[in-house]
Amino acid sequence: MPRLARLVLPDVALHVRQRGHDRRACFRDDTDRYVYLVLLRDCLRKSRCALHAYCLMTNHVHLLLTPPDQGACAVLTRNLGQRYAQYFNRRYQRTGALWEGRPRSCLVDSARYVLGCYRYIERNPVRASMVDSAAKYPWSSHAANAGGSDDNLLSPHPEYLALGNETETRRLAYRELFAAADDVEFLRQVRDATEGDFPLLGDKMREQLAQVAKPPLERRKRGPRSSEESVQDSLELPFCGN
Repeated sequence: MPRLARLVLPDVALHVRQRGHDRRACFRDDTDRYVYLVLLRDCLRKSRCALHAYCLMTNHVHLLLTPPDQGACAVLTRNLGQRYAQYFNRRYQRTGALWEGRPRSCLVDSARYVLGCYRYIERNPVRASMVDSAAKYPWSSHAANAGGSDDNLLSPHPEYLALGNETETRRLAYRELFAAADDVEFLRQVRDATEGDFPLLGDKMREQLAQVAKPPLERRKRGPRSSEESVQDSLELPFCGN
């Protein structure tokens, strides 16, 4: 059974997760992470996607993106994944797949889900016991979103801007989002939606999409990977630069 098309809408955010093949490390040191972010910057520019939050873990990556059209996010993740894998394979003299397959993703709409995904992404290192607060992890968007530094990769989502009329008010409200413990049910929802490629929607958009959306708006079984996806994940070409 072929894989169903995922639901992507122009100007609606997507939570994207890309994991290393067999859950192996896709970043071995800070140089790898720096190269990934350089490539991400170039891919954002070319795809015109807006990046709101990110976190580079040891064996996977989280991104919160808003695409300008239906195909932009797929182009960004494909090109970024290929170019980084080419760099990684060349640096470590390896061949074969770096990533587990096409990235998982879920559409996110409404303040609950958009801001929840900001928090979910930036608290990954805390849940993994790598640091005791999101502010202490250097390879995520938290420092910029919470006000500790600038990051020209980022574009604020409208729900982030709605936290306050002034920059400092917004940043304070954002930091307060991280004061509470994780909501276990929300974590389950985000993980299930991302793994299953189905959306997390507010009531208004859910009602609108229920009339027109071809992909399901709730959990469904995944089909097998296509041969095209397998080929895209077999990245053995030399690094081609920017």
